[in-house]
Amino acid sequence: MADTLAPARPSAIRPARSAGRIALRTVGLAYVGVLVLVPLGIITWRALSPGMPAFWAAISSEQAVTAFRLTAEVAFASVLLGTTFGVALGILLTRYHFVGRRLLGVLADLPMAVSPIVAGLALVLVYGRNGWFGGPLEAAGISIIYAVPGMILATTFVSLPLVLREVVPVLQEIGTDQEQAARVLGAGGWHTFWRITVPTIRPALTYGVVLALARCVGEFGAVAVVSGNVSGTGQTQTTTLVIAERVQQMEPGAYQLAFVLIVTTVAALLVAANIRRKDELS
Repeated sequence: MADTLAPARPSAIRPARSAGRIALRTVGLAYVGVLVLVPLGIITWRALSPGMPAFWAAISSEQAVTAFRLTAEVAFASVLLGTTFGVALGILLTRYHFVGRRLLGVLADLPMAVSPIVAGLALVLVYGRNGWFGGPLEAAGISIIYAVPGMILATTFVSLPLVLREVVPVLQEIGTDQEQAARVLGAGGWHTFWRITVPTIRPALTYGVVLALARCVGEFGAVAVVSGNVSGTGQTQTTTLVIAERVQQMEPGAYQLAFVLIVTTVAALLVAANIRRKDELS
């Protein structure tokens, strides 16, 4: 009886734990390899196999350079707007109590759940020529849909939660003690924000900004709906739209442009991971 109830020896438990750890690692590596590394490897091979002259010709064409420039402009403006509204909304959700606060938090996460194409369609219904605000804006000479402003709005919509959800946990963790102490000592609202709040949330904010930048650079669905997808003079094609057009028309250069986006996104994610690691070590 005593032998039956005796606990398992550590030497017998260790092999089982090692086997489970190896199985989990195998599953993880298989997942990353099949869904991430293999597709990226194929795109990289297709982009570089024709040789560097073909690669350079594809990414330096007039259409590609214009698309890169427009992508950078849209991404920069979207990240700037997303950061501004993300920080403001994060402070509103964590520092103030009001009716509908939880509903506002849920709505702030909506872009993560809604399809980008649905978001683009919603913007068309609101800011299009026959939309709620589209008519008056068109009469005033302001074009939103099928123009760069609409592309910025669509990209900001899909990337906003990335900044917000990095800032909110930090604001909740630090509380309000330091901010209240600064106000007691005579600091104004803006002074408290820049000297107390911003330095505290800077690592999380930087991480969220980098993630939002990577998201903005690769956005396709919402931008495809609101951009008009026009090439040439007055182009409203970002790099992702040019890639889709070349793939559909079986034109060369799609893999090369996709490779540039992959390198940009991976670089942004590496920067974000480095920021997160330094934040955890500090």
